[in-house]
Amino acid sequence: MTPDRARVKVGIPMKRKSVGDDRNRCRRHAYPCSCAMGHLSRFVEPVVLLILREKGHAHGYDLSANLTHYAFTDSEIERAALYRVLRRLERFAYVKSGWKIAENGPARRVYSLTSKGEAHLQEWATVLDKVATSMTRYVKRVAELQGHAHQQPAETAH
Repeated sequence: MTPDRARVKVGIPMKRKSVGDDRNRCRRHAYPCSCAMGHLSRFVEPVVLLILREKGHAHGYDLSANLTHYAFTDSEIERAALYRVLRRLERFAYVKSGWKIAENGPARRVYSLTSKGEAHLQEWATVLDKVATSMTRYVKRVAELQGHAHQQPAETAH
């Protein structure tokens, strides 16, 4: 039995995540955190927001081409992942899109950042600043431990 079903069975009310303005906050933190910001493994969302902020607007192919310049990972970011992120950002009104019809080619959907998207970009900056601080602390600690390992006297053989 899942924990949620167990709660319902014993009559404990479950907290439901609101889709209001606090959708980027988890229940444990009073600030934007990585818990509720989505998948951090490839950092697609903050990179898309940054590119749109810098360019003003871009179509999906243009965003895809620029992801590698800004990505926080060496792994390739699939276009499907990019378009899932764009749909999510549009659903929460962080980006808006419209069709640009060209005379000599297919119509392209062009994305731009909204004022809510600007605020969300700042939330990501806050989250990533905290992550960067934690990662720096981790790397320093590993280096310290490696330094101690080199300083310890070698064991004598018996």
